[in-house]
Amino acid sequence: MFFTSNLQENKLYLNLGNLKFKDITLSAGMTGRADAWKSGVSMADVNNDGFLDIFVCYMGKGDAEKRRKQLFINQGDLTFKEMAKEYGLDDPSYSFQSAFFDYDNDGDLDLLLLNHSVGKYDNIELYKYRNDVDALAGNKLFENQNNHFVEVTKKTGIHQHTLTYGLGVVVTDLNKDGWQDLYVTNDYNEPDYIYLNNKNGTFTEVSKKALRHMSQFSMGLDIADYNNDGWSDIVSLDMLPEENRRQKTLQLQENYESYELMLKQDLHKQFMRNMLQLNNGDGTFSEIAQTAGISNTDWSWSPLMADYDNDGYKDLFVSNGYLRDFTNKDFLKYWGDYKIRKAMDREPMQLMDLIKAIPSSRLPNYVLKQPRPHVY
Repeated sequence: MFFTSNLQENKLYLNLGNLKFKDITLSAGMTGRADAWKSGVSMADVNNDGFLDIFVCYMGKGDAEKRRKQLFINQGDLTFKEMAKEYGLDDPSYSFQSAFFDYDNDGDLDLLLLNHSVGKYDNIELYKYRNDVDALAGNKLFENQNNHFVEVTKKTGIHQHTLTYGLGVVVTDLNKDGWQDLYVTNDYNEPDYIYLNNKNGTFTEVSKKALRHMSQFSMGLDIADYNNDGWSDIVSLDMLPEENRRQKTLQLQENYESYELMLKQDLHKQFMRNMLQLNNGDGTFSEIAQTAGISNTDWSWSPLMADYDNDGYKDLFVSNGYLRDFTNKDFLKYWGDYKIRKAMDREPMQLMDLIKAIPSSRLPNYVLKQPRPHVY
């Protein structure tokens, strides 16, 4: 097991069996940068030598050198050597996560960097940035050329928008043509991306054709055959609370004006709730989360579809929760009054005072069972 830490050292634990693990971080040479913000981690046999390697992403504002990725190549003796630069992967993008997959079917692993912008943009002016390219915020695709990775983003059709806020990526064959496709979730108003593999080294983004609507603040996702029909279905998560009280207490984003503004800026139809996209097998999906009873699981992060009770049907686990309800309407009013009062008194704002004033709600994760259909 490998853990990243925000501003502490990473940890690597060796499985000894019988639920016993040993910390081998130091002996394995797996220390990271303690003063840099680590995010996602991927384990993959990057150089195809039969041993799992470890790739660590970094993000955050500030020194670009502290965002350069680390690739720990497995030496086959429980030690690792950091070789990101040698492999061409010491990229300084704002990377949230990575996905190794063979996009060109040549037998080796290529890499998608899932990036997340650190910029803030006014919702009324998003159209200005729709066609901009940002080499640090936009996603990147690297082709593996004899164990050296070369960026091929532009020629493969992967977007590098300024408004990219990537939070989730899944690699799968959505149309069953034998080539790997991509689903990428974006936070805020930037739509999710569905990249279909054209089998010639390029991708086509088809989210508008495939989906009638999607999650707005898309976070984690999972793709699996939900209804046992042989086609891959998609679950993406958002933040809509289950109970009416929290729906009214928290400042939700949906209203008619913002929705119309989103459509006028060509940002597709998006709603703040979980989505279950049922694959119709013809390149389109039918969204059934509300019918399936999985649309409202509060501030959700990561879903996992699996048959947890061994009855032959996929169930759904959802991890959720946020330490502070910073969209609480009472708090937002308090925040505004606080800032005005400090400005009038010509006193500096104390950020920790504000943070401590935010209400906190403890909510359980969800395990949602899929009932077996009746047979007549």
